Amino acid sequence: MRMYDLIMKKRNGGILSEEEITFMIQGFTAGKIPDYQMSAMMMAVYFQGMNEEETLHLTMAMAHSGDMLDLSQIAGVKVDKHSTGGVGDKTSLALTPMVAACGVKVAKMSGRGLGHTGGTIDKLESFTGFTTGISEETFLNNVNRIGIAIMGQTADLAPADKKLYALRDVTATVDNMSLIASSIMSKKLASGADAIVLDVKTGSGAFMKKEEDAFALAKEMTKLGNNAGRRTYAVISDMDQPLGFAVGNALEVKEAIATLQGRGPEDFTELCMTLGSYMLIAGGCAETEKEAREKLAAAVERGDALAKLAEFVEAQGGDKKAVFHPELLPQASIIEEIPAPRDGYVSRIQCDEIGICSLLLGGGRETKESEIDLSVGLILRKKKGDYVKKGESLAQIHANDRSRLESARERFLAAYTIVEQKPEPEPLIKGVILPKQ
Repeated sequence: MRMYDLIMKKRNGGILSEEEITFMIQGFTAGKIPDYQMSAMMMAVYFQGMNEEETLHLTMAMAHSGDMLDLSQIAGVKVDKHSTGGVGDKTSLALTPMVAACGVKVAKMSGRGLGHTGGTIDKLESFTGFTTGISEETFLNNVNRIGIAIMGQTADLAPADKKLYALRDVTATVDNMSLIASSIMSKKLASGADAIVLDVKTGSGAFMKKEEDAFALAKEMTKLGNNAGRRTYAVISDMDQPLGFAVGNALEVKEAIATLQGRGPEDFTELCMTLGSYMLIAGGCAETEKEAREKLAAAVERGDALAKLAEFVEAQGGDKKAVFHPELLPQASIIEEIPAPRDGYVSRIQCDEIGICSLLLGGGRETKESEIDLSVGLILRKKKGDYVKKGESLAQIHANDRSRLESARERFLAAYTIVEQKPEPEPLIKGVILPKQ
């Protein structure tokens, strides 16, 4: 078998077999197929597309290119959750303890953030001593014992995807539905969960800016998961403005804690309840969304969900006192309000620009080597549809550097549009794709 022949076949609109795709991925991962040939193949795929079978074969080949995590030692159904990412997306911090408190096992692998804000791991490291650098044995024991563990993604998990994505990123071949879906799902399948709940974002702060593209991706990924034998759900949610009010690592942790105390923002709480419901249904803990919501609400009301977060933080080396005393989390030295320039209604927030404000403050990474300042970020005071008077605060900015603060303030104000007429509200949940669809 020759890579040249496979490139020509796909270039001419042919269908690649499972054997051909496996040969290609194994050869590329091992360094036997050079970047220039794989670049040509990715461009051929970009223009010719892949059918359902090809996409599944590609996903499975990438999933099997490294370690496949074996979770069979964990009793019961193991459920994982994945978000396509956004601004203020601290969902895993509140959602996983809520679900675990209801009796569903959550075994999750996460990465660090590269972009405007930190990833789940960065946010959790706001707890002094917390680490995701735990052994596989500890990971499995923690899930069995307390129902939740989050481990850092290893280099041996779907290494083909990491190598392939780096190539796509510099050859303008990222934006293809089969390639995006297989990239995400190969890592989820390699992580070993029995069921997967996906949070697919859409809007100005999401990878998928258009709603129809988000639905297409959600359908593609649920199809892949179910065809691979994993019960997979997808929730399409709004990311046309930041989720909740907090943007920035320790600030988002505080908001997640408030949510577990029943005092969280309405939109963030609703997203946790929606995703959590399908995680409980997938885990066999509830039959209907109504029943699942009641169980999640009860776990929060009784304090079980907050206690579960503390248990989880302590199990992974963190100081659980900060769960009950969030003032112990990292705090910025400069806190200032950003006044509104005029009266009116907030009609638009350029969501990705708010993320860049956090990055400018030091809350994200511009390169893999960048150090994150866990204490900086923003607390929004006004969101879409809210009325604001001139001089009233639009947001509170948390910084440790005056020049960074001024850069972020200027960018923040440019991201807000204030008009005379109140805009129509947009739904948070755009739709749900169930396993049978």
